[in-house]
Amino acid sequence: MKYLDEEEKEIVESFSHSEWKSLKKKDQSKYIDAAKENIELMKKVNIHLSLKDYNRIKIKAMQEGIPLQAYISSIIHRYNKGELNFK
Repeated sequence: MKYLDEEEKEIVESFSHSEWKSLKKKDQSKYIDAAKENIELMKKVNIHLSLKDYNRIKIKAMQEGIPLQAYISSIIHRYNKGELNFK
């Protein structure tokens, strides 16, 4: 879980302590609609990587236990938040 930020770690911890409750069907629709809107805000990006870089990133994603695209997205997210610095 080292790829999670503090807020995400708190969410995972609260879920593992059964602090979450299921919503009634009638209340779920507003959250489903919000999730759909969020997905629509996502943008696809195509990048070209050397085979060496691709394989290294793929290995790191597997070590973290997350899909490759999610891992790359998390790197960009952490960089934009100032948590990663490239020199």
